[in-house]
Amino acid sequence: MTAGTTTAPDVFDVRSPLTGEVIGTYPVHGPADVAASVSRARLAGTWWDWLGFAERARRLDRWRGIIARRSDELAELVRAETGKPRADAMLEVVMALEHLAWAARNAKKVLGPHTVRSSLLMLNEAASVAHRPLGAVGVIGPWNYPVFTPLGSLSFALAAGNAVVYKPSEHTPGVGAWLVDAFAAVVPEQPVLQLLTGDGGTGAALCRSGVDKIGFTGSTATGKQVLAACAATLTPVLMECGGKDALIVDADADVAAAADAAVWGATSNAGQTCLGVERVYVHRAVHDEFVAEVVALARTIRAGTGPEARFGPMTTPGQVDVVRAHIADALDRGARVALGGLDAIDGRVVQPTILLDAPEDCLAVTEETFGPTMTIAKVRDADEAVQRANASRYALGLTVFSRRNGTRIAARIRSGAVAVNSYVGFAAIPNLPLGGVGDSGFGRVHGPEGLKEFTYARSMTRRRFRAPLPVTTFRRGPRVDRLIRVLVRLLHGRR
Repeated sequence: MTAGTTTAPDVFDVRSPLTGEVIGTYPVHGPADVAASVSRARLAGTWWDWLGFAERARRLDRWRGIIARRSDELAELVRAETGKPRADAMLEVVMALEHLAWAARNAKKVLGPHTVRSSLLMLNEAASVAHRPLGAVGVIGPWNYPVFTPLGSLSFALAAGNAVVYKPSEHTPGVGAWLVDAFAAVVPEQPVLQLLTGDGGTGAALCRSGVDKIGFTGSTATGKQVLAACAATLTPVLMECGGKDALIVDADADVAAAADAAVWGATSNAGQTCLGVERVYVHRAVHDEFVAEVVALARTIRAGTGPEARFGPMTTPGQVDVVRAHIADALDRGARVALGGLDAIDGRVVQPTILLDAPEDCLAVTEETFGPTMTIAKVRDADEAVQRANASRYALGLTVFSRRNGTRIAARIRSGAVAVNSYVGFAAIPNLPLGGVGDSGFGRVHGPEGLKEFTYARSMTRRRFRAPLPVTTFRRGPRVDRLIRVLVRLLHGRR
């Protein structure tokens, strides 16, 4: 029985991908449960908003303290539910804490009222804009990074003043419950952060519940279903979807550093990373050297379920079938195996696989594999590398290695983020927004943009003195109309 398999009409078991043992049983929340949670969230959100930025920041800091002090416990739970090594689980927790701290510290500066300059015709009005919380927000989280990724929405939505109803993946509900319980310890007065568990039906009910926004992270295919469900109630959606990220290696690149980034980007977390390196385009001048470096390094990386493994098994059995299909399709169409291949698959454990000369229209190049594989292609120059990298319908992140031309190459890339001479640094910097283009989604988490995603802009004007030119009144006479026409010509007619 796999994670998420229903054992009774109203509960499901979660099995660890490491041992196959049941490690938790959780309720399947239905539409009535969802509706009740959202109703409670609306009242709790009003209370949470009234606390103000400073008090919310104090509560969020206390939540962060609990997570930090009990991080060993949380990392072990992440390992049990996802199969990733404990050290990688801890790295995920650390990165999440950085973003939580930033959201609490910067919410007031980003979202609080600030003045806006009035126009000449409206000089008597003082103008300002503030970003107000939406109210009750729904968050649907993924299983591959069950702490770092959902906290990119949870912490920013909470810092902005919203109550949140959180539905974690059915593969990692224990991590979601842990986070919600830790938050309740510092906010016991109201159910500001609530947990829903279940499968896709629970998520669909949350989409149809009338929440003020959905923050979704998951595959592009599931994202389309979320959009369809939310359309019925005009519920806005933040979409963090799949990726097919590329890495470009120019002729002047530090080849060893590029190879190290490629192997980590392709195989860490068993390749189950939306920002994972799945395609590599290498200048012909350094192609052979790069391939030799990558293969030599990847040979030292072994997957497994034991403590010595550098990355763990695939979290979901179905993903193994996707990886197998992509490798087989590439081989059937002429790709060559530099390392791994179909023989690298043993149950849920997939060893690093490197494919050369895969056709650009094969599944391993066009579709998200979400496994520890990469394709490497030789290109004549950076122009061809950019053209191939931009040809994907996914546009989440990209990495460029070049000593002299990295920034210029990066400027030509269509993606939500680009890293030059390092891998995925943008995701670890809290004040940088993160999100995709095209089939990788829309909207942003992290940074100022991430805070604003869970608010609406409210404009305000305040009359300071009587208007010298009363415009919005029926008492406006011909003299004022003449003055307005003259003023308009002076201001705009000379352009």
